[in-house]
Amino acid sequence: MARLIGILGLALVWPELALAHAGDQGFVLLLPTDVYAGAGVAVVALTVVALFALPDRVSLAMFAARAGKARRDWQGARDVTSVLSFLMLAGIVALGMAGPRDPLSNLMPLTFWTLGWVGVVTLSGLIPGLWHWVNPWTGLYHWLAPGWRIRPLPARWGLWPAVLMLIGFAAFLLADIAPDDPERLAVFVACYWAAIMGAVLISGESVLNQVELGHAIMGAFGKLTWGKSEARGWPGWQITRADPMAASGAFALTLLAVGSFDGINETFWWLAQIGVNPLEFPGRSAVVTQTLIGLALSIAGLLAVFLLTLWLGVKIASAQVDFPRLVGHMALSLLPIAFVYHIAHYLTSFLVMIQYTVAALNDPLNTGADLFGIEPFRVTTGFFNRLDWVRVIWLTQAGLVVLGHVWSVLLAHRIALDHFERGRRAALATLPLSLFMIAYTLLGLWLLAAPRGA
Repeated sequence: MARLIGILGLALVWPELALAHAGDQGFVLLLPTDVYAGAGVAVVALTVVALFALPDRVSLAMFAARAGKARRDWQGARDVTSVLSFLMLAGIVALGMAGPRDPLSNLMPLTFWTLGWVGVVTLSGLIPGLWHWVNPWTGLYHWLAPGWRIRPLPARWGLWPAVLMLIGFAAFLLADIAPDDPERLAVFVACYWAAIMGAVLISGESVLNQVELGHAIMGAFGKLTWGKSEARGWPGWQITRADPMAASGAFALTLLAVGSFDGINETFWWLAQIGVNPLEFPGRSAVVTQTLIGLALSIAGLLAVFLLTLWLGVKIASAQVDFPRLVGHMALSLLPIAFVYHIAHYLTSFLVMIQYTVAALNDPLNTGADLFGIEPFRVTTGFFNRLDWVRVIWLTQAGLVVLGHVWSVLLAHRIALDHFERGRRAALATLPLSLFMIAYTLLGLWLLAAPRGA
């Protein structure tokens, strides 16, 4: 237990190290993962029990915000960085189409998946408003067609378009036969950029908040930051003040379901369910249909269980509440779990792929160049061959998973205080959801230790 607490402290002090995915499973299986998992589940369970004794004023103060400095107008600077991002994106797409065919040598897949999907998405939960600085659309729009729009997107649609975009992206990530093929990915990214730019020109800049996936994901995780200069507070306070729209809740649930299935579909257990020998994996093209079905079932199943836990909570508390509003708001309390799962899922792959990214930056055209003067440069995976390093990596991942669930339990209780009577009734109302989070903790820790065959 002391070691687990130490790892949690390490993760808090150096959050940039927490970038996640289960490592060498042979070594992981040598660890007492059942003991570590039991300790992690116990921490979350004790947090749930403590809610019944936690005074309301403590919970309210924990996620309160304090006023900060007046907000500065950084729009001009953000436009410059946005245009630079567009130029970088254009260059990377060109490399994807004309550069090396090897995904481990081409900056298109390395930049998109390693720096973008893993790195930038993770940083968005630590740095407020990050995507507003680096997205490749707003700068061009402000410079070339400021204020231009033909027909705005209906505000009542909320984030529903982004929910559909997330499902489509998850299908590409998990079921496409070659999502890291440089040319294939370059065409995908170029078409996506053009489609979003067209939507901005038709419906105005506000369409980004409803449709564009980067804005939606990083905006959701951005609610977990300390806040901006004009208001700051304990991470998660922005969620307590968020507009509890059904679409926002559905997006948070979908984000968690996608992250969870991303881990499940690699396990021996899942491969056994779809009749695949994990030691003779036939390739992604052979399991496209099964993967899409599994993704759909994960999203639908998580939504059904979440609705059931909230319904049971309302019944146990014998309360009269606006149920759709409760669902939309309470679903946002799952964002910390989705965030730490994203970190914990990709750590080991990031540790390896960031080395390939450095090598590709050193020689972007694969011509033998040495732009940084670092040759001979060798990618190493030696840290997966030492039990002590594997233990540190696994415990860091496990600690993050436990931290995320404790965070969500506390946040859900704070949200409940706004929808139910204060005191024990709020704790009773969230009890089924808290039990679900305890079970989800066990699932997350099991995924970190489970053998993989895909």
